[in-house]
Amino acid sequence: MTKPCYKGTKKLKMICDSPIVHLFNESDNPDPEYKTEGAAGFDLAASEDIWIYPDCVTLVPTGLRMIIQPGWEGQVRLRSSQSLRNLIIPNAPGTIDCDYRGEIKIILANRSHEPIKIKKGERVAQMVIAPAFQARLVRIPDRDAFNIVDEASTSSSSRGEGGFGSTGKN
Repeated sequence: MTKPCYKGTKKLKMICDSPIVHLFNESDNPDPEYKTEGAAGFDLAASEDIWIYPDCVTLVPTGLRMIIQPGWEGQVRLRSSQSLRNLIIPNAPGTIDCDYRGEIKIILANRSHEPIKIKKGERVAQMVIAPAFQARLVRIPDRDAFNIVDEASTSSSSRGEGGFGSTGKN
């Protein structure tokens, strides 16, 4: 169970067992930081000027390398201000695994009809550190066995094979 941390009589807005992320910054940009006390993520900035042309996807370098504590992942999400420019992260949220040691790059796609310039130092995305569990994968040999396991499961589904809007439009 997590407990709030205290320093003197002032309650801090962090959890004692929060994960540790070690940063190595190869860019001229300031190190990322949480901009407000309640921010879920810290901003990621471009380490160089980049043009993203209409209907194109580009990798935006950040110059950052991270060591994320095992059991956690970094989730890369677009800053809302960039969404207003018709930029998207096609695989949002992008996952940075705890064992990845390369440069953090942001996949951006331009959905507008004009080229968009990302300037060096511009904050384009944010990273949220979230728990990441590895499930035990158990292979079921055939469909009959699958149905037996499904019926016996405590997580049996009334939804069944319904997908792609099967639970309703709204």
